[in-house]
Amino acid sequence: MPVGSGWWYEVKLDGHRTVLWRGPDGVRLQARSGRDVTAAWTDIAAAGLQLPVGTVIDGEAVVYVEGRISFSAAQSRAASTPARARVLAEQRPASYAVWDILAHPDLGDVRPRPYSARRALLLELLEDIRPPIQVVPATDDPETARFWYDTLHTQGVEGIVAKHANSPYRASRLWKKVRHAETVDAELVGYTGPPVRPRHAAVRLPDGRTVLSQTLSPRLAARISAHLATSGPPRRARTSGGDTYSTTGPGIVVEVLAGTTRHAVVTVTRVR
Repeated sequence: MPVGSGWWYEVKLDGHRTVLWRGPDGVRLQARSGRDVTAAWTDIAAAGLQLPVGTVIDGEAVVYVEGRISFSAAQSRAASTPARARVLAEQRPASYAVWDILAHPDLGDVRPRPYSARRALLLELLEDIRPPIQVVPATDDPETARFWYDTLHTQGVEGIVAKHANSPYRASRLWKKVRHAETVDAELVGYTGPPVRPRHAAVRLPDGRTVLSQTLSPRLAARISAHLATSGPPRRARTSGGDTYSTTGPGIVVEVLAGTTRHAVVTVTRVR
């Protein structure tokens, strides 16, 4: 975790990154990919009507299950049909944890302004806004941030995001994310790229979900390529998140470094 003059720290919640647009005709919610996800999060959209027209904010759509943030519940909501999403919203209402403001109703585009100024604008704007919209906790005290990191993971907090007070809004380029992590064994089920030099491994995690790893190192790519050469012809398949990969035969287990909460990003560390 970076320390020093100007660093601020926010808790990193385990949900779905969502931008909220309050326009003259209502509220629109947008995923990180740019896709319109308003129908999946109608309870958040309804709450967004409290905001003044011209507001654009960035945050995380989260769902609590038995007092703990559940990424699987958020994933189920995001992947549901509009009708099913409405049912899930009644069973487990979502919350919207806001960490930044992109446009202010009176000032327009505020992305070039420093983080500290945007944070002040955000707190002022949301001061009288009721839940489920709320501001993500932030501190400039590294000891408080370390306490959050050490104690809040049991509630589904994924880690800490560090942002410099002088930094403008540029998606996540200037953010430093410090996640909780653990090593788990996963079954290699496929790959992306050419079989002689695979770029990503498709692995099946202990909870049954299939995900793509981060880019393989040359050493690991060579080890996996040797296995692919004897595993038979591949077929096309999709991960639990919808990414396409080429399958491989069984028989190889890899050790991966994965987030303790949702295993959304995995890094292969070695072949068993």
